[in-house]
Amino acid sequence: MMVFQNIRNLREDNDKKQQELADYLNVRQTTYSKYELGKINIPIEVFMKLADYYDVTIDYIVGRSQKKK
Repeated sequence: MMVFQNIRNLREDNDKKQQELADYLNVRQTTYSKYELGKINIPIEVFMKLADYYDVTIDYIVGRSQKKK
């Protein structure tokens, strides 16, 4: 569950809307919402893009590290 909470927290901490992230990731807003809710698996490519977008490590996003960089 940590993964889903982390991507939501990152989005909210950066004052972004789900639609903004969906546009960046080239997915529908409903798909992005399902990522945050843990209803569908997040492809590794999406993890990579989110890490780049927020300038954090994938380990941070998936809860393996508390360090963002």
